[in-house]
Amino acid sequence: MHITELPAHALLQAIQAREVSCREVMAATLARIEAVNPTHNAIVSLRAADTLLAEADQRDRELHDSSDASAIGALHGLPQAIKDAAQTAGLRTTFGSPLLRDHVPARDGLMAERMKAAGCIVIGKTNTPEFGLGSHTFNEVFGVTRNAYDPARSAGGSSGGAAVALALRMLAVADGSDTMGSLRNPAAWNNIFGMRPSMGRVPLWPTQDVWFSQLGTEGPMGRTVRDLALLLDVQAGHDPRVPLSLTGHERYAESVDRFDPHGLRIGWLGDLGGHLATEPGILEACESGLARLRDCGCIVAAIAPNFAPDDVWQAWLKLRHWLVAARLSPWLGTPEHRSLIKPEALWEADEGARLTSTELMATSVRRTHFLQQMLKLFDEVDVLALPTTQVWPFDARERWPQRIGTRAMDTYHRWMEVTLYATFAGLPAISVPVGFNESGLPTGMQLIGRPRDDRGVLQLAHAYEQKAQDVLKRRPPAH
Repeated sequence: MHITELPAHALLQAIQAREVSCREVMAATLARIEAVNPTHNAIVSLRAADTLLAEADQRDRELHDSSDASAIGALHGLPQAIKDAAQTAGLRTTFGSPLLRDHVPARDGLMAERMKAAGCIVIGKTNTPEFGLGSHTFNEVFGVTRNAYDPARSAGGSSGGAAVALALRMLAVADGSDTMGSLRNPAAWNNIFGMRPSMGRVPLWPTQDVWFSQLGTEGPMGRTVRDLALLLDVQAGHDPRVPLSLTGHERYAESVDRFDPHGLRIGWLGDLGGHLATEPGILEACESGLARLRDCGCIVAAIAPNFAPDDVWQAWLKLRHWLVAARLSPWLGTPEHRSLIKPEALWEADEGARLTSTELMATSVRRTHFLQQMLKLFDEVDVLALPTTQVWPFDARERWPQRIGTRAMDTYHRWMEVTLYATFAGLPAISVPVGFNESGLPTGMQLIGRPRDDRGVLQLAHAYEQKAQDVLKRRPPAH
């Protein structure tokens, strides 16, 4: 098998067994990027090849000189591109914004720091929408990232560059971040796995605020569930600068296959009783995924939501507005900056600026009530299932879908409403591939676990993976 075809866990085993050198891995990775990235625009700010090969040579020397295998990092020698919404020392971090076009941080963010400490070689960044807002990866700095299965279509977002780089074998594993499905939506649209960890599992630092900003989280993406677990092992763990990060450090990769899903109860929420607009074929594709779970021995049953989806949406919208307004406030104080910020972001910020403290408290109370309702669902089932997307990958020239069928979308992200439920409750969720439409475009299904049960959703997704090889083996065309 060609080097770039290997999933991350197999590639790392080959490196550690000296079956392939870090230089050979880097050379193959750069050749693959040269072949496919010009069409798909997934990796940006790519570093110089001679520098990267020299760093790979250094990793080979470290491996040769080490007498203790445990001293070799979990990502030793693995080429990695960090999402362009995460800080990287000495490497441009633009957040897809013209305001930060030439921004070069002096230090790494915590996730990049941990990944480097584990031995990866940062080759560049993966593309993201402006400030990570919106599930379509385009910006005025680097342009549009195009779907791995059809470059005329959206890659999703905001971790769209990471998803496409994985699907097209430019990376073996990738990081991303997720507020409204940003690890899940692009995974679904590029036929890979994307995991939103539990709230607090992967601490974010540096950040403006460590107390209230609890919607977004960083996390892993991969072509296999074992790769998700491997990267999560590196990313996770408490940091005292992030006081709400979870203490303790579970190990996921070593236990991902130690699980029998027989008898596990799966609650299928579908389109929430017709609340969610979905394009034809989305729910049917998810039914195929549910059939695979039944093949695993799971008990799958449709359940009705015990919450009012529109009330949850309104609460979500207010909290998101407020957080976006706070995030953009350093730039909005300068009037001329407004012309350099996309209108969707300005709309969120302006709406957030109008909120009162009473409204924000009411929003937090509604979120608290929603969590209690979700916990009651877990009295009936072990895992919740929802579609990952409501539409198939759309024309990359569009900013966002204006309609789903006959229903108009009243915001630029209403078409991704299905992803907010795991986020709003702080629950772990994995998007698993479920199938393709007649045009050869993929979609996925979310498996949502109980609070802090990251291990459980990884184990279930791994069991599912064994039954989904027909979908997973379907490669992007002409690649």
